[in-house]
Formats: sequence, structure tokens, C-alpha cells
Amino acid sequence: MAVLYFVISIPFALLMLALPVATGAFPGWMVIVMPIAYLIFGFLFSLVGAWIYNLVARMVGGFEFTTVEVAGSDHAA
Repeated sequence: MAVLYFVISIPFALLMLALPVATGAFPGWMVIVMPIAYLIFGFLFSLVGAWIYNLVARMVGGFEFTTVEVAGSDHAA
């Protein structure tokens, strides 16, 4: 998940570098720093989110769902 955040942030960082800001240009070093920071924070928040989910699921038993095949449905699975 963190790697996905990293890959997604690269085009946005390049776009910010290309667009001028009213108060001045976007600092070039941010193109390097922001994707790495996004990677690190994405990993940490995913880790914390999974930990919280596991704590809550342990107390309430998680969630369960059932699927049913509907006859005559045109939707592909």
C-alpha cells in the first residue's frame, strides 16, 4: 500500500514542479522529498489502521457477509 502511495505521488509532485505558484516557484527539492514522505506516512498510517482494525475486530468479532448468486443476472462476476 505504501509503495502505491509512492507511485501515485510522483506525477503530482512533477505537476507541482511544472506549475508556477503565486508566491514563487515550487522548490525542486520537494519533488524528491514529497514522494518519499508520502511513502513513509502511507506505510505508517496503513500499519496503524491495520492495528486498530485488528484490535476492534478482536473485540466485536470482525464482520461476516454472505453472497448469493442471482438467477438471470447479466452482471459479470
